[in-house]
Amino acid sequence: MLKKYGTMNNIFLIGYMGSGKTTLGRILAPHLNMSFIDLDASIEKHHFKTIAQLFEEKGENEFRKIEHNALLEVSCFENTVISTGGGTPCFFDNMDIMNANGLTVYLQLSPPQLVARLKAGKAKRPLITGKDDEELLHFIEGNLEKRKVFYEQAKVIVSEGESVEGIVEKIEKICY
Repeated sequence: MLKKYGTMNNIFLIGYMGSGKTTLGRILAPHLNMSFIDLDASIEKHHFKTIAQLFEEKGENEFRKIEHNALLEVSCFENTVISTGGGTPCFFDNMDIMNANGLTVYLQLSPPQLVARLKAGKAKRPLITGKDDEELLHFIEGNLEKRKVFYEQAKVIVSEGESVEGIVEKIEKICY
């Protein structure tokens, strides 16, 4: 049985866009016999719009309110791996909510690694659409510096280069 962290036994995967939160969550959840929720996918399903459409139509501030409410809802679940959006931990009291309701895991990658991962999918990500590689690198570096204070509140930090199997093993050691 998974240890309880806070009041619930959930795992929240946090990190910058492109860090692999959804990919890891889909692998981790069945391995730990848990459910999986991608917070962005949940928001899209509820609003019948993509994250990019919500950003464009409502603006970032309104989107962050929608995201916060979605996080409050999924935080009440149990035995769930929750992949969050890259900015989720950085607004309202979202990091406190996640730390109170589960184990937070920060997937930490370097800016060049994130650029390499994000280059192909820029059109789907509203904050980076239209940026060339150099602009993207500077944007990521600036954002990581601002978000660092939130991301580093995670109970577990997974560094670049750790295999999926190694990450699963690390989380299992903590949770069981």
